[in-house]
Amino acid sequence: MSDLRTPRAKVRGLGSAKDGTGHFIAQRVTAIAMVPLGIALVAAVISQLGADHESFKSFMGNPLVAVGFLLLIFTGTYHMRLGMQVVIEDYVHTEVRKVLALLASTFFAIVIAAVAGFSVLKLALGA
Repeated sequence: MSDLRTPRAKVRGLGSAKDGTGHFIAQRVTAIAMVPLGIALVAAVISQLGADHESFKSFMGNPLVAVGFLLLIFTGTYHMRLGMQVVIEDYVHTEVRKVLALLASTFFAIVIAAVAGFSVLKLALGA
């Protein structure tokens, strides 16, 4: 049987998520932060083209470079998670699938950030 409710009646009771503005701002701030970080770090890596492994390790041992890479990694993975959350919330309609997809997306972002962060720290600390 077709649903005879009006579109307004269908959404009534759902209300505002009360998180949209913060989510929007966080996504824009992370995007803006990644631009100078990305440009600076790509330029830094290009300056190391042709360097041997030891000189690259000493380059990564510079705290400014290591912190820059860590900031880019964590900002990028957080931005990725925010973007995937929007896509999942908009296009996955079954509640169980939506929750599972959000959990998987968050877990994936954490794993990527942890592995990449560990790699940078390993290079930076010379282990």
